[in-house]
Amino acid sequence: MLKRFLTLIFAVVLSTVVLTGCGSTNNDGTNNNGNNNNQSEVNSSEVNEEVIQVIVSNDEEDEIFSEKEIEIEEGDILLDVLNENFDIDEDGGFINGVDGVVAEEDEQKFWAIIVNGEMAEVGAGEFELSPGDEVTLDLQSWE
Repeated sequence: MLKRFLTLIFAVVLSTVVLTGCGSTNNDGTNNNGNNNNQSEVNSSEVNEEVIQVIVSNDEEDEIFSEKEIEIEEGDILLDVLNENFDIDEDGGFINGVDGVVAEEDEQKFWAIIVNGEMAEVGAGEFELSPGDEVTLDLQSWE
């Protein structure tokens, strides 16, 4: 009789442990069958963020100072993105320097903003970015 009672209690405890373990969630947000409970949250935030390519160069890309892929959201302003990712010296939205390379007025140099192969028609403080844009900041002569 005692043996049968202990066997029954052992079976109940074992069943409880097995059933509890099947429904538990790991600390990384996945349950034991591998599904991620936070997957929809991750996917929805990734949908809005994409990248642009930024090249900082001299004399029509003759010399490349740096290249970066930067995550943006549709409609981000170029000057804001540049300030977050480079050391920008600007005055009233006009870029005077990038990462310590300054456009010297006496040398008749300026920072040209070229987006997708076309010279920007507005300043960096007004230019709205789109995912996939290729932006080149090129130090050029006025001549």
